[in-house]
Amino acid sequence: MTHIETQLDRAFAPLAAAIEAGRIPGGVLGVVDRNGDRAVRAMGQAQTVPTSRPMTQDTWFDLASLTKVLFTTERTLALAENGRIDLDAPLTSVLPDFRHYNLDNWERRVTFRQCLGHQTPFPAVFPLYTYGRDPDLLRTFLLQHEFAAGPSVYSDINFILLGLALERLEGKWIRELDPGPGFAWSADPDKAAATEDCYWRHRVLVGEVHDDNCSALEGAGHAGLFGTVSSVLDFAAAKLNSAGPDTLIRTPVSGRRTHGWERPYEGWSGGENCSPQTIGHTGFTGTGLWIDFDRGHAWTLLTNRVHPTRHFDSGIIALRRTVGDCINAT
Repeated sequence: MTHIETQLDRAFAPLAAAIEAGRIPGGVLGVVDRNGDRAVRAMGQAQTVPTSRPMTQDTWFDLASLTKVLFTTERTLALAENGRIDLDAPLTSVLPDFRHYNLDNWERRVTFRQCLGHQTPFPAVFPLYTYGRDPDLLRTFLLQHEFAAGPSVYSDINFILLGLALERLEGKWIRELDPGPGFAWSADPDKAAATEDCYWRHRVLVGEVHDDNCSALEGAGHAGLFGTVSSVLDFAAAKLNSAGPDTLIRTPVSGRRTHGWERPYEGWSGGENCSPQTIGHTGFTGTGLWIDFDRGHAWTLLTNRVHPTRHFDSGIIALRRTVGDCINAT
């Protein structure tokens, strides 16, 4: 058994236990190293309600907030590298109509870099989807909505706004943009992991975005990307062998964050055994990706832990940490 197969074997055990205990319907775990060697294993069910389908290594996942790092951060940093935006310029350099009825408000001073690092006063969540179903009008509403300033927290609003800036620069909606190699904005329901039995869309979501705001906006910068374990590992392998502008995704903007990504801190999702040169991110649907540049490997845990409902303690927080500790055990 190779080293990477040993890592996978060790780390798969807690995932298998969670599935066998009924806490998570199914999952896929994958590991890749700098040389391109990889190992993948799947278990459980891709869907249980209203029909049952097995999870496979080819199952497509709603990657949820992994969209932030796999797509939006990548696009934003590429625009900065090409000189089309200045990361330290305010969003109004691209979105001049952002809160333009009050030119002195704090929102108009928020920069691209602050949004990438979640260093803004925006609240963590905002139920934009409850304000209507017209995606054009919702975009306009968000740009004019007055938010109460608070402490800096992880906020979807940061990346929704970055997505609006991308749309404005490219003259296209998010779903008209290339999602990247191996990724898509939706998936064949027969090949996708199911997420939630949605109370306001009145159906089990399979192959369409789970995130409420992204659904209402018909595409956004904070969620909506779909991919398989292979596409996520391909992305990670490319990062393990990259340099240049990719150093920004490893450059801290705060104690817990880089540009777009998280970095290790006490209690973080990647576990206690990561090197300091690790970045990672998770997604609400039960997804996650961690890249350890010092050790030269990356791993992704993809689950459908919100199926058929989010209102259940799946144990995903502890599971992610345990899987990470097993991957990096000496």
